[in-house]
Amino acid sequence: MNVKNTTFSLTSLFILVCTFNFGLSYAQTPSNWPNGQTVRIIVPFPGGASTLDSVVRTITPDIGKFLGSAVIIDNKPGAGTVIGVDATAKATDGHTIGGVANSFTVNQSLVKNLPYNLNKDLQPVILMAKTANVLAVRPGLPVNNLKELIAYAKKNPGKLSYGSFGNGTTAHFAGEMLKSQAGIYVVHIPYRGQGPALTDLLAGNIDMMFGNLPDFLPHIKSGKLKAIGTTYLTPAPLAPEIPTIAEQGFPKFETDSWYGIVAPASLSKDAVDKVNNAINRALQDPAIKKSFSERGIEIIGGTPAKFGEHIQSEIAKYAQIVKASSMTID
Repeated sequence: MNVKNTTFSLTSLFILVCTFNFGLSYAQTPSNWPNGQTVRIIVPFPGGASTLDSVVRTITPDIGKFLGSAVIIDNKPGAGTVIGVDATAKATDGHTIGGVANSFTVNQSLVKNLPYNLNKDLQPVILMAKTANVLAVRPGLPVNNLKELIAYAKKNPGKLSYGSFGNGTTAHFAGEMLKSQAGIYVVHIPYRGQGPALTDLLAGNIDMMFGNLPDFLPHIKSGKLKAIGTTYLTPAPLAPEIPTIAEQGFPKFETDSWYGIVAPASLSKDAVDKVNNAINRALQDPAIKKSFSERGIEIIGGTPAKFGEHIQSEIAKYAQIVKASSMTID
C-alpha cells in the first residue's frame, strides 16, 4: 500500500468536501441587501395627494428601521399612474420598489400600448391595505341621495361633471361604472391626483367625485360636501351612517381602493422577501395600526404570492367591467 498516495487522496477529498460545503453554505446565506444603500419607493401620485402616498409615508420610518437603511419616497405622478409604474419597472439600481393601487390593474385593459409588461417587468411584494370609497357632491347641487342624483343627471344630460385623480384610477372606474349602471351621462374630468380634484370639488368647479372615504369624511362632516353613498357592499366601518350605493338600488356596485408594493422583476427574491417582511412588521406596529384605524384604512399584509393572486384577480375583474361599461380614456 502506498501511504503517500493514500494520504494525498484523503487530503484532496477533505479539501473537495470543504469546498463543496462552503459553496453550499454561501449559496444559502442571505445577502446583505440593501447593503447600506438607500431604498427608493416610487409613488405614482403627487406627494400628499393620495391615500397610497399617505400609507407609504406612514410606514416608511419602520421600513427603514427593519431594513437597516435609509428609505426615501420619489413621487412620479401622471398618465393614470403609468409614468410612476414604468419608472419602477425600468429601475436598474437594485434598490427601487414602487407603490401601486387599483389603476395598476385597471390599466391592463384600459390603456393601449403600456410601456411595461406587468407580468414580465414587475413582481409583487405586498398588498398593504385598502379603504372604502365614497361618492360626494358639491353642496350647491340640489340632490341628497343617489335616486335624486340620477334623476337630476337624466334631466340634465352632459351638464354634470365628475372628477377623478387620473385616467384609470379607482375614481374614474367608479364614475364610469355608475354611468353605465344608472344610464346617465356625466362628463369625466381627470386630474393629476386626488388632491387637486378634491380642491376643485370643494370649490364647486366640478359637481361630483368618487374618492377615498378617509380623505373626504372631514369635508362631509363639516358640510362642505354631501355624501351620496359608499362603495362597499356593506356599510363602511369608518362611516356606517352613510348608505351604500348597493343598498340604493345597485346591489352589485362595489369598489374599494387598495395599496400595494411591487418591484422590478430583476430585484432578487431575497430583497423582495426582506421588503415584504419589513412592511408586514411595520403594519403590526401599534402606533401605525391605531393611525390607520382612525383614518379608515384596513390593514391587509401577507406574502408576495398572495398579492400576486390579488393582482391577477383584479385584472380579470376590471377587464370584464371595462368591456361591459365601454369605459375609455378621455
